[in-house]
Amino acid sequence: MIDIDIARRLQHAGLPWEPGDGDFFTIDTDLLREDAFMLSTMVVEPGFGAAGERVFRFNGTTEWALDSVEQHQAIWIPREEQLRAALGDAFRSLRQEVDGAYVVTVGRPREDELRETRAPRAEDAYAGALLIHLTS
Repeated sequence: MIDIDIARRLQHAGLPWEPGDGDFFTIDTDLLREDAFMLSTMVVEPGFGAAGERVFRFNGTTEWALDSVEQHQAIWIPREEQLRAALGDAFRSLRQEVDGAYVVTVGRPREDELRETRAPRAEDAYAGALLIHLTS
């Protein structure tokens, strides 16, 4: 799972999120920031509040202190395949170096400039590359 600070930066950079089963998120408060929740119709399901805003409803006793939380209060923690998909046609390659680090190469279509992002885990390299891609 990528770091919450990187997930927050991706959110602020404009990474769109259409919540679906299996998505991980956290609630950005001092008490819950370190807890990851997973959307699942059995435990946490997406819905809409009275004003039409997207909410996540906590079912049963899994999270007894929570009833629901609005999507804007949540930070999506995208998985590796979601990060790669978000790169779209800017994604060029993923390779593992001899030292075990992962390198993601991205570039815009029809441009010669390629950028590489290196990290200890593939998902972190994807997240870093996506952050650069969204903010450039």
